[in-house]
Amino acid sequence: MGKKFILNADDFGMTKEFNKAVLDGYNNGFLTSASLCANGNAFPAAVNDIIPECPGLGLGIHLNAFEGKSISQCKLLTNKNGVFKRSYLYFILNSYNKNVQKELEQEFRAQIELVKKYTAVDHIDSHIHLHAIPEIFKLTCKLAQEYEIPFVRTQNEQIYFIPSIKKHLSLSYFINIIKIILLKIFTYINKKTLKKYNLKTNDYILGVGYTNMMDSATIEYGLKKLEIDSIAEALIHPCSYVQNIRNSHSTEFSLTLDKMLEDKIRRLGFEITNYKNLSL
Repeated sequence: MGKKFILNADDFGMTKEFNKAVLDGYNNGFLTSASLCANGNAFPAAVNDIIPECPGLGLGIHLNAFEGKSISQCKLLTNKNGVFKRSYLYFILNSYNKNVQKELEQEFRAQIELVKKYTAVDHIDSHIHLHAIPEIFKLTCKLAQEYEIPFVRTQNEQIYFIPSIKKHLSLSYFINIIKIILLKIFTYINKKTLKKYNLKTNDYILGVGYTNMMDSATIEYGLKKLEIDSIAEALIHPCSYVQNIRNSHSTEFSLTLDKMLEDKIRRLGFEITNYKNLSL
């Protein structure tokens, strides 16, 4: 199989800035994959204006039950205006609740069918790793099999360190380490579900430990940790702004254009690809 690397932009379709980052990152850099948020404000522009300009881009569905309005009627999950209102802890505690599962399945189906109406789909992931919760992962895999979507993201991230004292002294880094441990436990459980539904997944992920701190170094050092043949996916949330805005989103966009990083990835023995190509 060899070592495969996928650079995936989450939140595609959320805003025009996310859309522009996908367009520019694909055409001028080495962004290979993006995950569409069906209920995003800029979803129509993403499918009508951006995707036709990115013919080789791998495309996934970014399942969302945390932000924005639902597509279907979800009285348990939304407020009176139809805006999602539940937390991650709520979904962990209520993942076995049949009424919650019913609304999630209804909403996930609506989101999947809306995306597939416009484009072929090669993978499923989710906003804030919602689908990683084991009972929700079962639902996701059932739908992936039904809608013939071959890959479902899992969250096995190795703990690694980059030469930056500032990043490791932040409170968010320690919170992210807790996230890694929780998601690794979920992944161990979820691998069994993948086998049941005969689905594929990535072997490793980059982007949890350094959430909101992703840059070229976090990808380079994360990949150096992986010495075996595997599929490694780096998830980023890039935005390309018209104004001169500097934040984590603009930094993540800039790494998609980093030719030195692209060269380092190849020198580490990774083929830069996407789930679309791996499905062929």
